[in-house]
Amino acid sequence: QVQLVESGGAWVQAGGSLRLACAASGRNFDDYSMGWFRQASGKGREFVAAVNWYGDRTYYGDAVKGRFTISRDNAKNMVYLQMDMLKMEDTAVYLCAARRQWTYDPQEPEYNIWGQGTQVAVSS
Repeated sequence: QVQLVESGGAWVQAGGSLRLACAASGRNFDDYSMGWFRQASGKGREFVAAVNWYGDRTYYGDAVKGRFTISRDNAKNMVYLQMDMLKMEDTAVYLCAARRQWTYDPQEPEYNIWGQGTQVAVSS
């Protein structure tokens, strides 16, 4: 199975942009649909975005719809989260997740492989 490592988290001012990356090691990356979740301090994990195995179907949480874009590059074993128009409430640890299904899913229990996360902090 794959292993996941996130990068790209940083401090940014409200209204700014960041691009997170998730590198997958292991075989058969394109057997997996991928998701991004986030966890703010003291709160549970929240679904952010998901993409199917091929990268042509995506799904977003209501809080980020229209501002964030998920994409993947199967040739490079990478998943990305482009975050624009960031708000203070986007501050959280962002985690990449994988499930060995071709279709995406917004439900956290559907994912059995997780990265360690990368911190995003948005200030006014």
